[in-house]
Amino acid sequence: MSEAAQGRPKDSAGAAFRIAMAGGLLLSLAANLPGHMSLDSVVALTEARTGVRQTWAPAVSSWVMKPFDFLLPGVGLYLTASAALLFLSLMSLTSLRPRATWLAVVLGVLAILTPQLLIYQGIVWRDVLFANLTIAGFVLLAHAARRWSQNPPWALLVAALACLALAALARQNGAILVVAAAGALAWLLRAQGWRRAAGWGLGALVATGLLALVFNALARPPVTPPGLRLNSAALILEHYDVVGAKAHHQKLRLKEFAKVDPAAGRLIEDQAARIYSASRVDNLDSDAAFRHALWHLPDAAMNAQWRRIIIHYPAAYLVQRADVFRWTFLTPKLELCLPVQVGVSGPDEMVKQLDVQAGIDVQDQGVYDYAKRFFGTPVYSHLTWALVAVGAMVLLLRRRDPADWVFVGLLGGTLLFVASFAVISVACDYRYLYLLDLAAMVSGLYLALDPPRWRKAA
Repeated sequence: MSEAAQGRPKDSAGAAFRIAMAGGLLLSLAANLPGHMSLDSVVALTEARTGVRQTWAPAVSSWVMKPFDFLLPGVGLYLTASAALLFLSLMSLTSLRPRATWLAVVLGVLAILTPQLLIYQGIVWRDVLFANLTIAGFVLLAHAARRWSQNPPWALLVAALACLALAALARQNGAILVVAAAGALAWLLRAQGWRRAAGWGLGALVATGLLALVFNALARPPVTPPGLRLNSAALILEHYDVVGAKAHHQKLRLKEFAKVDPAAGRLIEDQAARIYSASRVDNLDSDAAFRHALWHLPDAAMNAQWRRIIIHYPAAYLVQRADVFRWTFLTPKLELCLPVQVGVSGPDEMVKQLDVQAGIDVQDQGVYDYAKRFFGTPVYSHLTWALVAVGAMVLLLRRRDPADWVFVGLLGGTLLFVASFAVISVACDYRYLYLLDLAAMVSGLYLALDPPRWRKAA
């Protein structure tokens, strides 16, 4: 990314774009440091410091956080590095194009002023880390595509695959983006013959998988409490689908539950419609008896009931999944979907042990008030950014320069990543699809630097 600092003669727009991105990094850090932390963030930092696994969530986010916290206690240094990864990637976009326009500068400044760049980069969420690593990985791959000649740019390729491996560990369905990157690489090399191109694509997949295995082994906390259920993520999804299917289809009978615990089965059947919410799975914990019934059923019975609904009641399952995805993608009531996090919130004992300032101060409230101005606008809408992503793909496919194919892979993989939430989503939190907003913004800025209408299609 050292090319980000290199300008071209009389390239005033490109220089202004890079300065704007550098200013955006500083502005975001100034507005948000020492950083915003939710329950997930507090747990991750606790895990990083203690070496004791605290949750079933991927451990890579706490592992990445650990060295920064060691150098400077807290999350400030970690956030600075994460945000710098994104903004340096943006700065380097000017090196991918033969020219830059002032349109890109204007759009870049507007992008910086959105909550997605100005505020989200100051929130300790693994969704933000995942998005930043993914963007960096694809931008590095775009630089590799531009510089590819007789000898592959190994340093760029290795750095890109390392970023994508870490991203896939931060969010498991991020593996879709790894496949998209490998596909883009294979397509870039198609002129060398399909066999050679396929070899490069498959090699990239294998290399990323090996890197992920190494990173995962290094990230695993030394201590895992015996009572921690590492399959909780799968069980939570099954709980949500079973209860949701029952809530949507009153005649459905939970026969697998009745075999092992008739009382629990009847309770879940009777209360499902009252407790269920398509906005988030957390509502299933709102009733203690209901929660106890779900979590004390044998895992085998829960797995069997979930499979039975999919096979024998597919309509109920599909309606449940469609309803949850509608909330995740369209966020019909944004305020219920955690659109932003400010300040520090988490268990009092954990927060005290971490020695971080809990609550929301005046600066945090100002940040929230700023974000709130965008609630209900197209800026805070995944649908808006999905349309931008599709439009950007069309323009990129019109020009078809080598780096363009990488951005097509980024956008196509991101849209498939979004689609995967139709199967796995358990809440409408806006951050889950943060990559969509970010990928659309980055691709849009890349296009604005040198719009295709000013160049002939290759």
